[in-house]
Amino acid sequence: MQNTKEIIKKHNIHLTKSLGQNFLTDFNVVKKIVDAADITEDDVVIEVGPGIGTMTLELAKRAKKVIAVEIDKRLIPALEDNLRNFSNVQIINMDIMKTDINAIVSEYESSNIKVVANLPYYITTPIIMKFLEEDTKIDMMVFMIQKEVAQRIVAGPGSKEYGALSVAVQYYSKPEKVFDVSPHCFIPQPDVDSTVIKLVVNEEPPVVLLDKNMFFKTVKCSFAQRRKTLINALYNAGKFKKSKEEIKEILKSMGVDENVRGEMLSIQQFAMLSNLLSK
Repeated sequence: MQNTKEIIKKHNIHLTKSLGQNFLTDFNVVKKIVDAADITEDDVVIEVGPGIGTMTLELAKRAKKVIAVEIDKRLIPALEDNLRNFSNVQIINMDIMKTDINAIVSEYESSNIKVVANLPYYITTPIIMKFLEEDTKIDMMVFMIQKEVAQRIVAGPGSKEYGALSVAVQYYSKPEKVFDVSPHCFIPQPDVDSTVIKLVVNEEPPVVLLDKNMFFKTVKCSFAQRRKTLINALYNAGKFKKSKEEIKEILKSMGVDENVRGEMLSIQQFAMLSNLLSK
């Protein structure tokens, strides 16, 4: 296998900062990421941003099918060259944010479907939420992302990292940190540390909601003014047909202190709160 620097030189590739292109050069890290996804010959894997195919190669050795979605058409020749010996790889030159995931995986409904990606930092959250929010048949996702974003995703109530992103991701999946990755493992080196996280997608949501839109609106407004008490944050948002006194009574009925801030509530408490606000 050629190393990353050799492939970049061979194909005269100039990395684009605006696309967040940082290619992994440490094959041990590549193997650990693929190991974390527990890829078997029954799995269909979607890889977002395969770049020149360093991780795609390892995925192709283990999976039934790899669907590599790459936005940068300049990388396609290198990707095709690097994967020329694998007939189980499909390369799609598209923006993942404009891609119909269900259409791609529709013929593989009997297989386990997983997503593996070294995500560009500038669009990490939108990509993760696209996969979670769209009604896809995906079972598991393993992403390498900016360390600070990973900390927010896995955070629990009461921590400063805990926020709307934590609640959203944990509504759809069970996230866990796998391992950290040093900037030295990339070309070019990013300015931040990276973390690999695993999201096991929930078969059923962890809470029962009267109105899913109300739940996410409640969560978003609860964290919009973090220094405010929850009552003030919700009332000031102006999106609920409740007086400040009524919100206070709802919290009281939940056994929650009226001076509590949003960051102290669990997903279960947010569900109860949004259900009561819906009435």
